[in-house]
Amino acid sequence: MVDLHSINLNRLLVFNAVVEAGSLTAAAKRLGLVNTMVSRHMQLLEAEIGVSLLTRSTRRLSLTEAGRAFYEASRAIARSAEQAVQLARTGLDAPRGTLRVASAIDYGMTVVAPLLVQLRQRYPTLKVELICGDHLVDLIAEGIDVAVRIGKLADSSLRAVQVGSFVKSLMASPEFVATHGMPKTFAQLAKLPFVELTVLQQPLTMTLENANHKKRIVKMSNPVFSSNTAVNCRAAALAGQGVALLTDFSAGADIAAGTLVRLMPEWSSPRGEIHALFPDGAQLEQKVRIFVDALKAFVERPV
Repeated sequence: MVDLHSINLNRLLVFNAVVEAGSLTAAAKRLGLVNTMVSRHMQLLEAEIGVSLLTRSTRRLSLTEAGRAFYEASRAIARSAEQAVQLARTGLDAPRGTLRVASAIDYGMTVVAPLLVQLRQRYPTLKVELICGDHLVDLIAEGIDVAVRIGKLADSSLRAVQVGSFVKSLMASPEFVATHGMPKTFAQLAKLPFVELTVLQQPLTMTLENANHKKRIVKMSNPVFSSNTAVNCRAAALAGQGVALLTDFSAGADIAAGTLVRLMPEWSSPRGEIHALFPDGAQLEQKVRIFVDALKAFVERPV
């Protein structure tokens, strides 16, 4: 096995230029080097591989038998290198491979899945896999390229880019409001039937604030429906089961359609952040960068 560490592969390109130009002088002009530098490269290349490649005379330069075989091989190496560079540059606009994205269930359904469909339409060579769940995933262990996290981030070695924000509002169906009435005070609110998201640390207690940043802590005393996913809590609220604290990204369309209404609309949760997380590295993979940029644009688009 030849030890390539002892060979300067740049000299292959100089050798190819010499053969194709027909002389050291012509090759030097093509490469933008002085004649002596090209001659030196050829001497060192022959010394490094231990074979005479060129026959030199005052009138002409010709290849030895070994030189002809070496030229065919080195020309193929140069073509392969050009193809590799072209493929890498093509990847800047046309990412390839499989992009594995993890997301919370409701955000995955309402935001990430539609975005990934758009990316697939734009980049047909890109495959996508969306893994949704309301639990934290181990990106490294599970082979995830990027995870979308809702809310406060735990300290980790992962890189994070904020892609958006959200608020939660108290919502119920018009039928529920017609039956139970619209609360005017926090005391009235606390007694209403409540749809509980059990994955929260304190699912019955919420912090609300108004436009003046005045805060109130409310503890709901009448839980009637509970679930471990925000999607089910939204469905229960739509079905008139009770009041639910829902995100703007998951229930904004319901508010616009009138199938849900806000209770005490001047109060909502403090604004939270949405981040894209990915393993730290020297260079962000192109498919991940494209996804992160597209997610930020998707979230910020006019509605």
